[in-house]
Amino acid sequence: MHLPAITVAMSVYNGERFLAEAIDSVLAQTFTDFELLILDDGSTDRTAGIIRAYAAQDPRVRPIIRENRGLVASLNELLAEARAPLVARMDADDVCLPQRFARQIAFLNVRPDHGVVGCWCDDIDQNGQPYPLSAPPHPDSHEGFLEAIEHGWPLLAHPAVMYRRDLVLSVGGYHAAFKHCEDLDLWLRLATRTRIANIPERLIRYRHYAEQVSSRHATQQQIGAAVAKIAYGERLAGRTDPTEKLDRLPPVDGLDELFGREGIAREVRRRVAPGLLYSRAGLRDEGFDLLVRHLREGGSRDGMWRTVARLVRFGEPARAARLAATLAMKQ
Repeated sequence: MHLPAITVAMSVYNGERFLAEAIDSVLAQTFTDFELLILDDGSTDRTAGIIRAYAAQDPRVRPIIRENRGLVASLNELLAEARAPLVARMDADDVCLPQRFARQIAFLNVRPDHGVVGCWCDDIDQNGQPYPLSAPPHPDSHEGFLEAIEHGWPLLAHPAVMYRRDLVLSVGGYHAAFKHCEDLDLWLRLATRTRIANIPERLIRYRHYAEQVSSRHATQQQIGAAVAKIAYGERLAGRTDPTEKLDRLPPVDGLDELFGREGIAREVRRRVAPGLLYSRAGLRDEGFDLLVRHLREGGSRDGMWRTVARLVRFGEPARAARLAATLAMKQ
């Protein structure tokens, strides 16, 4: 049996809206020696039927249809099922440009010291129109990658990466404890094991819309990201990473006990609070209580009065009043 050069790993849950466009963009790649492994994670819409139709038309499409187990379990299953030494991640709502795989495999072929390569993205909205973002570009060197970690800048777009399968398996794949930020945790664990960079070309169209995970689970994602960065610091300092074997993270107030010293929970609240100020979902879920706790601990009040007004616009007058009362208290 011919083994492909690349396994394209795509996990889908209720992805009928954009799935066909995503699959078409993969099948239209100029580099054609790949298998497209698509896992339907228990969808209740037409996703399974779309996948089966493509599999019937193109032998490179390998479907896995099963019950829902969540994204992390699905990503690890895709890794286990992949037949190629290189894995290209792809999401069911994004669009690959035709040269993406050719550019990335050429990059890795001449750089054996690099285990992960991403690329720049064109950010689009649900209608395929430009989605303006003000963020530094993804780093195009490993040195820039390490600097981006320290500054909290973007590292990699998960559906835009290609990596060496054996390397990712050697660090345990994706960790269940970091639900909604499992990719960031993986990059931070790999950062001291291999070189990581991005090709400074826009080789994928990355979609942003209200229903995606990063919008619906903003607070959990940001808490997980803060803990992942603290764990990264523990490893750099030669200390044991207490998150390594966890299936789930404890509540924020349990982080001091987990890491064996005081101040970790407070540090997580300090890191997460600024990212909640403009998040409609975060200000409506447990992120609001985290924000108030941060202020009562003497945290920065920059932008907080504007957040009071924002809560009123979001239809949350009680929370607006509570935040205003907290801000009125003397520090």
